[in-house]
Amino acid sequence: MNNRLRSLVVIFYLLTTANYLPAQWIPTNGPYGGTVYAFALCDTNLFAGTYMAGVFRSINNGASWTEANNGLTSKEVRAFAIKDTNLFAGTWNGGVFRTGKNNINWTLINNGLTNRVVLAFAVIDTYLFAGTYGGGVFRSGDNGENWTEVNTGLTTKDVFAMAVNGTNLFVGTWNGGVFRSTDNGASWTEVNNGLTNNKVRSLFVNDGNVFAGTNGGVFLSSDNGTSWTRISNGLTNNYVYALAVNGTNLVAGTAGGVFLSMDNGANWTEVNIGLTNNKVRTLFFNDGNLFTGTDGGGVFLSTDNGASWTAVNNGLRSVLVYALTVLDMNLFAGTYSSGVFRTNDSGTTWTAVNAGLTNGEIHAFTSSGTNLFVGTEDGVFLSTDNGDSWTAANTGLANTYVLTLATKGTNLFAGTYGGGIFHSADNGTNWTEVNNGLTTLDVRALAVSGANLFAGTNKGGVFRSTDNSASWTAVNTGLTDSVVNSIAVIGTNLFAGTNQGGVFLSTDNGSSWTAVNNGLRSTRVRTLAVSGTNLFAATSNGIYLSMDNGTNWTEVSTGLTNLNVVSLASDGSNLFAGTAGDVWRRPLSEMLTPTSAQGTSIDLPTRFNLYQNYPNPFNPSTQITYQLPYATHLTLKIYNIQGQEIRMLVNEFQTTGIKSVVWDGLDGLGHQVSSGIYIYKIYARDFTTSRKMILGK
Repeated sequence: MNNRLRSLVVIFYLLTTANYLPAQWIPTNGPYGGTVYAFALCDTNLFAGTYMAGVFRSINNGASWTEANNGLTSKEVRAFAIKDTNLFAGTWNGGVFRTGKNNINWTLINNGLTNRVVLAFAVIDTYLFAGTYGGGVFRSGDNGENWTEVNTGLTTKDVFAMAVNGTNLFVGTWNGGVFRSTDNGASWTEVNNGLTNNKVRSLFVNDGNVFAGTNGGVFLSSDNGTSWTRISNGLTNNYVYALAVNGTNLVAGTAGGVFLSMDNGANWTEVNIGLTNNKVRTLFFNDGNLFTGTDGGGVFLSTDNGASWTAVNNGLRSVLVYALTVLDMNLFAGTYSSGVFRTNDSGTTWTAVNAGLTNGEIHAFTSSGTNLFVGTEDGVFLSTDNGDSWTAANTGLANTYVLTLATKGTNLFAGTYGGGIFHSADNGTNWTEVNNGLTTLDVRALAVSGANLFAGTNKGGVFRSTDNSASWTAVNTGLTDSVVNSIAVIGTNLFAGTNQGGVFLSTDNGSSWTAVNNGLRSTRVRTLAVSGTNLFAATSNGIYLSMDNGTNWTEVSTGLTNLNVVSLASDGSNLFAGTAGDVWRRPLSEMLTPTSAQGTSIDLPTRFNLYQNYPNPFNPSTQITYQLPYATHLTLKIYNIQGQEIRMLVNEFQTTGIKSVVWDGLDGLGHQVSSGIYIYKIYARDFTTSRKMILGK
């Protein structure tokens, strides 16, 4: 075959197979940022350890970031260490991982590491030390292949920080102050003379001086910990999470931003211009460039010792997206600690819209007309200009930790953490507590169904109000999980997404509930979303879709690399998913595209399945759903309990996908069959299976 003909064949193949490429989720371009706990520099590679999103690498001084998680199965990265040609990552509950400094391929190395919450590292000669939360210190002499506990004399085993000064190894502990070892961890001595706060979050060594960042400011020891002096003049926030030094400049990262000292800590000056998130978790100097990792705001860079800051988060997908909503043509994302972001182009570009918003922990949205409300950990805020500006709306809101919001006509409701439910009849200008009959005050979800208002609570199940929240009644019959994270409504059907029990359905306004989890492989449901008559469930392990009121679920997570989904929203064309990382998008048409008169197609199935009919028992008709992993001839027949064929419902060649057919209770001659038990059975090439159903009187 000549080259020209070969090229034509390839082009024809690509054109004819393009329609068969698997549909999948794609990430939007943000929001970027998130929580960053640690930095490390390997040659020209800067690494950032994040909360729930793993490791990111920058090769251009933070201008852009790329995920570097190959092999990293635990994504909450709290600490880094560099030893020889290896980079080590300490994770929360996952232990220690190791990779080459440039070829990123992480390997788990936990042999002998009996505590897997690793918060700090230190290196002395051939030894690598890991400080853990609750397990003390572990030592490895073979680059992490094997670990040994070294805690003799260490009376407090919650290790938050480690530092080395010559042959002296220091650990900072929670409630135990500082300990020192002069024999490579074989024994430890408490060295707290003058250290008036024993909650030590950070340690740093510079020119023989040991600095300790605590919950009571910064302390200095010039004699290897034998004595300490508090050096916090001008430090207006004493919760010190991180310390770093560049020449004569000492910087402290606190819960109130960054502070600079040019006299070895004697005096401090706040240096936060441009630092839009002041909850600093880590600091790192690189050739005069100062990087700070924040709690929710990502990474900031200063090239002038903190005098000014610029966010450098492009590609840093570690934002925890708690809430999503659509208003007009705009999609809003509510994040942990970074506030609200807005996009009007389906996530191609995002803009932070936080003017007037005094708290960045966004848990909920709701809207009424052109009014957009957000629920934060500092109360409710209102925007009348699509998020361009916000105004606090908290008068009478005795508990400002708002987890959920709902509107019912001109009424606005807020569910809080520990304070129950509040009602406003004037767009949040004034609030009234409405907890009569509500025995659980931790409210996670609110929903309106007709004239009824429902509240999902933590450990109290579901409550219903029929009088606009004046009084509440528990409605939990059949609800076996009392931790309700989300409530959704389709017509007269009410759904509850629970923490461990999956999804429950009520068809009688909450009076009784039935679990509807067939096909739902993850029963930890974070949130529910409705598109038409279709119900989506976001779980801790992906997204699921039900088109039959929860009777059957199919996973629709193809392409979604972050399965820890926290929030969902639809704009009518796309479904958006907020994760512990960023926002993803998938066209609804990919999941809800008709393929035949009998059914619809979702993600291409990988196996045959016959689902339980719905409703069951039924009268006069019921829907039978099944899935085909490939195109084949299929037969579906109905039998009575004696095994006699009653009717053939399907006998045709069908394409791959999810299919449904309705049986109207008639036999092959069009006669109504009697009530009783019937069997429906499918035959497809090398697969056959059956289920029972009940036709009621």
